[in-house]
Parts: sequence; C-alpha cells; structure tokens
Amino acid sequence: MKKHDDNLRLAKSLLSDVSPSGTIDNVRAWLKRRNEAVRVDVRLTDFAALKGWHFDAESGDLEHDSGKFFAIRGVDVHTDGCSLQPHWNQPIIDQPEVGFLGIIAQERDGVLCFLLQAKIEPGNLNHVQLSPTLQATRSNYMRVHQGKTPLYLEYFKRASAHKIWLDQLQSEQGGRFFHKRNRNIIIEVKEELPVHEDFVWVTLGQLKKLMQFDNFVNMDTRTVISGLGWQGIDISPLQSAIGSARGRAFLASLADADEENEAQTLFWLSELKTRYALLSRLMPLKKLSQWRVTANEIVRDDRRFFRVIGADITIANREVASWCQPLVQPMQHGICALIVKIFDGVAKFLIQAKMECGTLDVVELAPTVQCLTGSYAVVKPPFCEYVENAPKEAFIYDCNQSEEGGRFYQEQNRNVLLMAGDDFQADALPDNYRWITLHQLRELLKFNNYLNIQLRSLLAAINLLAL
Repeated sequence: MKKHDDNLRLAKSLLSDVSPSGTIDNVRAWLKRRNEAVRVDVRLTDFAALKGWHFDAESGDLEHDSGKFFAIRGVDVHTDGCSLQPHWNQPIIDQPEVGFLGIIAQERDGVLCFLLQAKIEPGNLNHVQLSPTLQATRSNYMRVHQGKTPLYLEYFKRASAHKIWLDQLQSEQGGRFFHKRNRNIIIEVKEELPVHEDFVWVTLGQLKKLMQFDNFVNMDTRTVISGLGWQGIDISPLQSAIGSARGRAFLASLADADEENEAQTLFWLSELKTRYALLSRLMPLKKLSQWRVTANEIVRDDRRFFRVIGADITIANREVASWCQPLVQPMQHGICALIVKIFDGVAKFLIQAKMECGTLDVVELAPTVQCLTGSYAVVKPPFCEYVENAPKEAFIYDCNQSEEGGRFYQEQNRNVLLMAGDDFQADALPDNYRWITLHQLRELLKFNNYLNIQLRSLLAAINLLAL
C-alpha cells in the first residue's frame, strides 16, 4: 500500500474518538472493571525467601536458578564526557534476551484500530495498564517458567505474512539495563482474530487522549506507538483539523524535510560518539563500592538513586499465576521534560545526547531534562531549574507516566512538554544539546538505538489535535 494511503489511514484513526470498544469513557470503565476482576497480591520479601533465585557464591550476583530471565549484577563505568561524574559503579539489570513488544492493528468499522491488553505488572502503581498486544521476554514465550504461551504470539512469529507498519530493535532504560533491547513491532492482520476478555480495540486518537491520564498507558505501549510516523506529509484531514498556530507549527515541524540540517545532526551525533568514551564493564555485585547487600535490599550507603528489593507475587490472569523476583525501586520520582520553541513558524525540540552506563553506543538522544528529582544534591542537570520554575501555562503536556512494572517497583516520572518563553536563551547550549524538528526525530526513529525510551515516550504523547 502506498505511503500516502497509510498516512490517510493514520490520520483517520487519529481523528476518531470512537472504536468498536466505544468511547474514551467506555475504555476507561472497561479497564477499571478488569482491574477489579483480577486478584493481585505483591508482597515485598527478604531475598532468602525469593523462590527460584539465589546469590552466586563467587560473584554475589542475584540470579535466577534457570540461568534465564535476568540477573542483578554490578557495572563499573568510566567516561570522559556527557556525564556529571567520570567514574562510578552500581547494580544493573543484565537481561541479554530480546523480547517482543508487539501491537496488532486492524481495520475495524472502517477505521484503523490497535489491539491492546489490560496487563498487570507487579511493579505497577495502579496494577492494570494498557499494554501492547504481546509483551513478552524470550524466556516467557519459550515457556522457561512452564506457564501458558502468551496470547497472539503466533501472529508475530509469522509477521512476514502480515503488513508490517514497524519493526525495530529499540533500547530500554540505559541507566538500569545493560545493553537491553526489545523488538518493537506493529503488524496489520487482515484475517478475523479472537478478542479475549483482557483485550480491547482503540483508535490512535483514543490512545493519544488516554496518554493524558496518569499511569494509564504503559511504557511499552508508548515506545511502540512512538515509531508510527508520517513520511511525505500530505495529510489534508489533519491540516484542516488543526486550527491553532501552535498546532500548525508542530505540523510544519513534522513536514520540515531539511536534508542539510538532518545531515548536520547526524554529523553532530557521530562526532560526540567519537569524541567521548564510555567504558562500562560488568563486575561482581559483591565488589561494588558505596553499595551494600542486606537481607531485604541492595542499596547505596547514602540511600540515593535506587535500591533493589525482592517481591513475592500472585497475579491471577498471567501465564504463571505466582512467582518471585527482584524489582528496582527508585528513591525519588523523576522528571522527563522536552522543551519546545517555535522558530519562524516551525516547532523545534531541545534534545540532549545523553550518556548512560547501559547504553550500547556511547550516547542516545534524550529529553532536555531526564533525572530523578532529589538525587542531585549539588549540581543539577542543565535546564532542570528552568523546567521546575516554569509557569503552569507554559506546559502543553504534563502527566505522570509509569516505567516498566515488570522490572521497576512503583516508578513514575513526570512527563512534560514545555513551550520555552522569550527569556529562554536558545543559542546558549552545551555542546551535547541541539534543536531538532519533529521530522528529524521521526527520521531517526527509523533506526535502532538513536532515541532513548524516555524521549520516545514523550514523542508518543504528542497529540497534534490537542495543541
């Protein structure tokens, strides 16, 4: 199918507030009912009580008895740039498997819809969130846990038989995972397929609006949906539907195919990757400095940043109903902020090339501000105070969003899009910051490991119709 036709179908889905599941209120009520229908019991427990897990006698690493799933190890980090400190070590999640984050799309009642599930993760603040059709690690879908096969897996295993809208390997949180990637994939299935009770059809327009609610759409759905973009922007339905000057500036940013500027952005990013070094090596957990292992937590001596805890979990509608695992718990909530400014009628986004210890390729593009709110006692990251002190009317998006509840315990970040005021010094930027258009970001999203998961989450939340 031609790109122009795909653009029109996406635009129609974005403009639609009603799906076969009903209105936004119907979807919210359905998710509430699913939450009430499923028994959830998550109890924090000592590491000695974690069935199926052990501390390795030699390294001190916290590992699963099967050798699969993931492990908590140490990482030692040396760097000479793009970081607030040159050397540190910390625990990190080592999960070398590539998992599936997959969404099925289908024309329903003449509108392109997306099949999402009401999924409970043990670390979720509110238990049930809207998740991809398929969200599974390799150990899950290979049934290492001896549980049920994840629903709809067969459609993704034969993805080439369907229309593929998106298929990428994208990174997860570089500060918590060591070289972790997932397959982000959207397929359009033409054949009729069963819709199980924990699944719901939503349009793109509904999904964008549901992202306005705190902790409603999970991180995995947001990262997959961020990859949907229009190339060759000839979308008359959107152009006629967007009435505000700010909305037109965002649409102009999406259409701004400046090849010379895009080449300069790639040069800038390659130059930073060459100029700076990042040496991250796994090390035994028991040799970490400034960290200690107690009966029920792995924690820094000053109790900053995060800790690792154990949980005994029962969730009735999962492939396995009961299990134990470690979870990473932040010591504070975080903030992910993207500053936007309009230049000659075109919205541009202030992004940073951010270095994190688990990143595969030195740096990834990140939001303007990405940090925990209370962990920088002396020096805050650039532009953090500007975001903290911005007036309420400057925020065009402001919502609390959860991180992935399968590995993180009750972690949420304040996600904001902030319009810069006249007082903002647009030219006085550190060398790892740059203004970039929405078109450039969409182009970079075609490739693996260019945009980090926090930036992808913010891009997914942009609703051209709500500006």
